[in-house]
Amino acid sequence: MSADPHAAHGQVHGEIEMPHASMRDYLVGFVLSVILTAIPFWLVMERPLSTGATAAIIMILAAAQIVVHMVYFLHMTPKAEDGWSLTSLVFTVIVVVIMLAGSLWVMHHLNTNMMPQVHDTSQLP
Repeated sequence: MSADPHAAHGQVHGEIEMPHASMRDYLVGFVLSVILTAIPFWLVMERPLSTGATAAIIMILAAAQIVVHMVYFLHMTPKAEDGWSLTSLVFTVIVVVIMLAGSLWVMHHLNTNMMPQVHDTSQLP
């Protein structure tokens, strides 16, 4: 017998037991993932909408699929690890959004200010 009373339950001091999902949770996550993949595939193959609307819908469904994967497969909930995994994810998302938005802003302004204009033919070789 072990001297540690928690060792019999598979929990050692300092370890936090992660929540386990049931088969139903995995099936719900799988079905949602398949649906969130099939809709953009159909939109691209059939082209029922304009390009801009299709791109916007695909981006929204991609974000939804990320959330589905985090909740159903990675078990990232506010309860897991006392909320630190979710907090670090939110911080990472904020940093990535700032970097992407800043990069797109810089590239747009470089394109606007550095590319020769159509009416300015004296600058072309």
